[in-house]
Amino acid sequence: MTEKKQKPFGSWPSPISAELITRAAPGLNCLQSYGESLYWVESRPWEGGRNVIMCRTADGSIIDLLPKPYSHSSRVHEYGGMAYAISEDSLYFVNASDQRIYKTDLSGESEPRPITGLSLQRFADLIIDHKNQRLIAVCEEHKGDSGEQEPENYLVAVSLNTENPSVTKLETGADFYAYPRISPDQKTLCWIQWQHPNMPWDCTQLWQASINSDGSLTDKTLVAGASNNESIFQPQWSPDNQLYFVSDRNNWWNIYRAESDGCTPVLEIEAEFATPLWQFGMNTYDFVNAQTMGCLWTDQGIWHSGFIDIASGQLSKVDCQYSSIHAACCFQGSLYMVAGAAAIPGEVVKVSSSDQRLSSIYAPSTLYIDPQGLSQPQSILFPTSDGELVHAFFYPPANEVYCGEDSELPLVIALCHGGPTGATDSGLNLKIQYWTSRGFAVVDINYRGSTGFGRSYRQSLAGAWGIADVQDSQSAIAYLTAENKIDPERCIIRGGSAGGYTVLSALTFTDTFKAGASLYGIGDLETLATDTHKFESRYMDSLIGPYPERKDIYLARSPIHHAEGLNCPVIFLQGLEDKVVPPNQAEMMVKLLEDKGIKVGHITFPDEGHGFRKAANIIRAMESELDFYTDVFDLANKNSKSA
Repeated sequence: MTEKKQKPFGSWPSPISAELITRAAPGLNCLQSYGESLYWVESRPWEGGRNVIMCRTADGSIIDLLPKPYSHSSRVHEYGGMAYAISEDSLYFVNASDQRIYKTDLSGESEPRPITGLSLQRFADLIIDHKNQRLIAVCEEHKGDSGEQEPENYLVAVSLNTENPSVTKLETGADFYAYPRISPDQKTLCWIQWQHPNMPWDCTQLWQASINSDGSLTDKTLVAGASNNESIFQPQWSPDNQLYFVSDRNNWWNIYRAESDGCTPVLEIEAEFATPLWQFGMNTYDFVNAQTMGCLWTDQGIWHSGFIDIASGQLSKVDCQYSSIHAACCFQGSLYMVAGAAAIPGEVVKVSSSDQRLSSIYAPSTLYIDPQGLSQPQSILFPTSDGELVHAFFYPPANEVYCGEDSELPLVIALCHGGPTGATDSGLNLKIQYWTSRGFAVVDINYRGSTGFGRSYRQSLAGAWGIADVQDSQSAIAYLTAENKIDPERCIIRGGSAGGYTVLSALTFTDTFKAGASLYGIGDLETLATDTHKFESRYMDSLIGPYPERKDIYLARSPIHHAEGLNCPVIFLQGLEDKVVPPNQAEMMVKLLEDKGIKVGHITFPDEGHGFRKAANIIRAMESELDFYTDVFDLANKNSKSA
């Protein structure tokens, strides 16, 4: 093996360019099946972030079902999710540009035509009620541009048997709805709902109702969630008309079956069969048949797949190389899923339930990088300053050609995931490898409040946002410093959205980090509490406290009100169409730093919302951030001196 060349950390030439990130590994999600075919959604940054519904037919052919410029995307809750449904010969989907429901034939050859009119209604979580020839969906109706009235959410029925289909309210009264699902015998509809100030990972309720001959609902029954202290995820009917769901009533998101006299666990283990419901249609299990289900679960940050014998509760784990898995769908005796690992881009994978033989059926990535050039994540547990244990993945610098100089320790980037109710996993993340291949170390932190570690861990951020997460980022640096893996004088912290708030809080209220990057991050909690969308408008009641009653806490924990503590360089990257974190959040922080004469970067994207989807913008964001760190830490000069 060729001996590697020494070069200062942070200055290594890398084959992983920002442009490669946008084309090598499209996002895959939203698997479902119908008849003899399997369907999924592919997100393509090189087509301006267009989401294409794809089909694998009975003969193995793979076709696109949406011609340009159509794109599958719902804006319900702003984060959307599953918003398409399949019938015998037609595809129904929500189109990104106008939020109308369209119909097209499954050949993908006809021009889609709208079946709902232009309105202030948005739709998601579409299913087909074949018996009544209609769609059932979650609807979010906005009240115009004034912003004075909160949108109304409800379940709707969209008739399909006329030239001008009607949209009729089917179930109302709750603040939010998800997972409308019809039983196989077509007699019962179930759904989950929740009320302000809860988020779906706090408290939800599972309901069911009988479907009358005219399509209306009667005999509404609360199935689970009466305690107001239970998060229910993905209700699903088995082929023999039994209702299953995921609940965290025992601290862990496990699978249960609804019974006439209560609920019975299918199995109880200290692992999680759910993720936070940021998007509609998230599936972690499905039925092979009435006796067997395929499932996905996470344990200590690693995702697994397997099969459950329903009668015995026996779990059979699939032995495979994948560690990042989502979008479960059972079809023709097999479990299908989107799977990847640290060195494997996401692909659609099939696992046979009979012999657990595993095969890839669709791998769209064009990526080829020598494994030596990819950093392998190390799962770590580290103690916090107040005695808790926190999980993270540590990525050491890695490059095929270069290594650091003998006397040098690497710069480190602490990553703070969004949410904050979310998690990071060990799947291939080219945005991490972009840094590690250049000689940066990365620590990707599942700070307190992250999911995958039980309800208690998830709720440990309650009332402590801006405190516990910041402490955890500091503790990660202290741990890695003690392990002699990083240079504590060259620590960077970066994060997006809620992670951006952790970034700005850490930079304002501590001196651990020497630079930071806030991607559409939050600087003013009070502004966020009064100027964000409905889904998250009460999110901070649990994370901070009710507003305006605890305005004092909002002011105390908002970095923008304590700018005297912010004394290091920061780069801000912000979409100007962001409805979740308004652009003025970044603008206010930038001005404060400029007024203090501190180096600041401010890169805006007029055609982006909350997160960057378009290839050109992703490239500009990544390259601008690298240039910023190169200037801050004088990496170009260090490199020239070592040459």
